[in-house]
Amino acid sequence: MKQVRLSYPDGSIHEFDDGVTVNDVAMSISAGLARNSLGAVVDGKIMGMQEPIHGDGEFKLVNFSDPEGKEIFWHTSSHIMAYAIMKLFPDVKFAIGPAIEQGFYYDLDTAHRFTPEDLEAIEAEMKKIVKAGEKLERYEMGRDEALEYFKKLDEVYKVELIENLPEDAIISFYKLGEFVDLCAGPHLYDVKKVKAAKLLSIAGAYWRGDEKNKMLQRIYGISFEKNKDLEEYLDRIEEAKKRDHRKLGKELGLFTMHEEGPGFPFFHPKGMVLRNTLEDFWRKEHRKRGYEEIKTPIILNEDLWHQSGHWDHYQDNMYFTTIDEGNYAIKPMNCPGSILLYKSNLYSYRDLPLRWGELGLVHRHELSGALHGLMRVRAFTQDDAHLFILPEQIKEEIIGIIDLADYMYNVFGFNYRVELSTRPEDSMGSDEQWELATKGLINALEAKGLPYTINEGDGAFYGPKIDFQLEDAIGRTWQCGTIQLDFQMPERFDISYVDKDNERKRPVMLHRVVYGSMERFIGILIEHFAGKFPTWLSPVQVKVLPISDHQLEYAKEIAAKLKEANIRVEEDYRAEKIGYKIRAAQMEKVPYMMVLGDKEKEEGKVTLRRRDGVDLGAMDLREFIELIRGEVDAKAMDF
Repeated sequence: MKQVRLSYPDGSIHEFDDGVTVNDVAMSISAGLARNSLGAVVDGKIMGMQEPIHGDGEFKLVNFSDPEGKEIFWHTSSHIMAYAIMKLFPDVKFAIGPAIEQGFYYDLDTAHRFTPEDLEAIEAEMKKIVKAGEKLERYEMGRDEALEYFKKLDEVYKVELIENLPEDAIISFYKLGEFVDLCAGPHLYDVKKVKAAKLLSIAGAYWRGDEKNKMLQRIYGISFEKNKDLEEYLDRIEEAKKRDHRKLGKELGLFTMHEEGPGFPFFHPKGMVLRNTLEDFWRKEHRKRGYEEIKTPIILNEDLWHQSGHWDHYQDNMYFTTIDEGNYAIKPMNCPGSILLYKSNLYSYRDLPLRWGELGLVHRHELSGALHGLMRVRAFTQDDAHLFILPEQIKEEIIGIIDLADYMYNVFGFNYRVELSTRPEDSMGSDEQWELATKGLINALEAKGLPYTINEGDGAFYGPKIDFQLEDAIGRTWQCGTIQLDFQMPERFDISYVDKDNERKRPVMLHRVVYGSMERFIGILIEHFAGKFPTWLSPVQVKVLPISDHQLEYAKEIAAKLKEANIRVEEDYRAEKIGYKIRAAQMEKVPYMMVLGDKEKEEGKVTLRRRDGVDLGAMDLREFIELIRGEVDAKAMDF
């Protein structure tokens, strides 16, 4: 009988009969290990415990602490939920139900409109299914047999999925009780492991993400091995609700969204102070590192986007217009404009690297259902930069970008992890170019000793990329910075430089952002700080609060001196009690409240109170100005 050779994490090699299941391999190591494992990664593929292994490769068992283990766990939970729904609502038609980054969902077609009360009933039914402890059975069918099976059940979405498969396809299915699903897996062997589950929300979703298709109902859920972990997760969700940037953005007077411009944010004066502070910091740090700033047009001729490849690979996300009977596109990316700027001059190898930064406004068409405050908009400003470099400068320049990103993220108190995103299916260029580009990014990461994970197939259509995933104050991750290594655009636009041998050579292009987009980064900061920005970022740094009209002139004098010292100040001269004014300033999350009474006026001092309630007592104004300027100059995180 044919054998498979499996390499364990310790380097040892073990042989098994072809078709051995993941569970059998785990049992051969230890019954306890098999009992605690959720599945395995075999030769790079995630597999459930019941799946057969048919080839050699590396073998690693996974549990809930591993991302692969969570995927198995949450995918299975979606099937448990679907089975519960089938029992309670027999008329439902099932679309798809995958695991996602945080939990799972299932898309459903039914005339019934699901309610929060329905979710509670589904949860209760899920508990019964888990308690019964039925095993997930895996089996296969040919395409014709599978079509006949699901047509009898009138499962139109499953039928459509099968019809799009090759005629000779052998299709895998998973059966849980009476619920059978077209599914590639992976899944848990034992549903009893799903001890804690919570259905979180109901949303609308177009079938296959196409707004021309029917709108389905999507139920989101989360599950864990222990109730304690679920409770901690739900606490984090509640904390996230308090930090919702849409709510805080409105309350703090930073930005609003309006029906007249869906997906197009309106920034208020305080929001512009925050935005300009971020842009000033960005410009200062880039100037230090040899960047020059450029600005390119928002609208460019359609032919340019054919040449860049965006027409073939990004057209559905673009907006178009006609000018003087010619076809134009509103730019979704800044890179073609930078290339046109490069082509306007002839450069020598001595001129490179060129580092051009651009705070460039771009527009991308997003489905209305995907819009989400500042996190997903249709118009945003990328803190872009495009570097034109010599091939031998690749590692050095990527390291420079990594160092810049590391510095800026640390200023905001972000931890981060790094992903290397590789060639997508829809891409341009040769295998050799992609291999060279990917190796260039890996060399820089390894030279920095920076740990990274591989994100297969998620690169840009013109090149692989390094992505920075920021972790916020409550443990959520956000993809912000990216570095893309590109051999395609220089070739498509035929750009060159004159080498030392006086020949024309092709430069390499680096695309990169640090914030990602100004809008999204501001949204992330609002939630990261829960609106309590560090003093250097706060739109209002000091609130001047006279106790009564007797101190009005003194308050105005103090406020004027603060403004002269370039401190952002706001006065509250309302005829309200001082306690009310203090509470109002705390609600506005102003770092410092300056209380001025008769004693302060007589002694020429100010009494300071911080937003965290700490009373700093009376001090000279000069002393306070030195204190706050020190905080701002150091970009101190908080008190």
